[in-house]
Amino acid sequence: MKGKIRIGIIGTGFARTVQIPAFQVFGDVEIVSVASGRRENAEKTARDFNIPHFTDDWRETIKRDDIDLICITTPPVYHREMTLFALENSKHVLCEKPMAMNAGEAREMWEKSKEKNLLCLIDHELRFLNGRKKAREMIRAGEIGVIRHAKYNFRAPHRGDESLPWTWWSDKKQGGGALGAVGSHIFDTLRWFTGADIFSVFCQMQTHVRQRRDEKTGELRAVSTDDEANLILRFSESEYTTDATANISLSMIEYPVYQNRVEFFGTKGAIRIEYDGELFVGKAGEESWHKVDIALNRGVDGAKPTGWNNGFLAFAEEIIEALKNGETNVENSATFEDGYKIQLALDAARKSNASGCTVKIGK
Repeated sequence: MKGKIRIGIIGTGFARTVQIPAFQVFGDVEIVSVASGRRENAEKTARDFNIPHFTDDWRETIKRDDIDLICITTPPVYHREMTLFALENSKHVLCEKPMAMNAGEAREMWEKSKEKNLLCLIDHELRFLNGRKKAREMIRAGEIGVIRHAKYNFRAPHRGDESLPWTWWSDKKQGGGALGAVGSHIFDTLRWFTGADIFSVFCQMQTHVRQRRDEKTGELRAVSTDDEANLILRFSESEYTTDATANISLSMIEYPVYQNRVEFFGTKGAIRIEYDGELFVGKAGEESWHKVDIALNRGVDGAKPTGWNNGFLAFAEEIIEALKNGETNVENSATFEDGYKIQLALDAARKSNASGCTVKIGK
């Protein structure tokens, strides 16, 4: 692909804080259009980032002839429709997670992508943290042996603030909630590191803040989504696992500080990775963790140092390079097939929560 990579953005949340400033770091990229359900948001984003076109009609952005890549950063309820429309209009797609509202929608998106010779990716940007890539290489080199167990601890205290307004994040019908927003990343992390599919799920979800005030009306509205999820997983066998299990603690209301930590325990030792990619190894027979010397990723100027923006900046560079070279894949990225398999696990988790039973995952 000659010249600049031209990008259309749908959504002004994560796109505004991370994606747009990350893409604009690179001189061979132009953000051509931004769309939002609220025209004032699209207009302000366009003005703040010098984007020439804005609209409250996302189809208008997709149908433009001067766009190569569409970034879909909306609530999940819109992902299927927007993705299918973008593919029908021969646009490369970067879709936010979770991929869809359910596995049926995700399967339809994946099947459609297979008909096209296009780049079709899910935004699991944490894969591109240097520490995570290094840890995965170490696991594949056998440095901790074969994985027996994984632990994932995620806490982000801000939704414990009951004064936060009711938004789509509080609405199950729009795909809000902790399990979809963060659990999708966790499932992706575990699958990517272990090389194994999730075989079964036991999940208990909880809503601690049950009402929030509507920004427009000032009225209290019921929250139908989870702000906490605790899960127990089993994995299928792989080259890097043996009868492996995992525990996940996911909370958006736990004080005092943010944490995003994953640990893998193998037959010869363990690996621990922190939110920014900081990496530690603990060998069998030793009593302490040893820090692995790696260069941490640079971040997006002005963005909070939580790891997401650091990973996305590295991911964005890989996407741009792939498009410039006419490639339809990016090494280490999450594909639509990955998104579908993650959605299977999300569906199983919700079914488990509703039934109180462990749910095995079909294909």
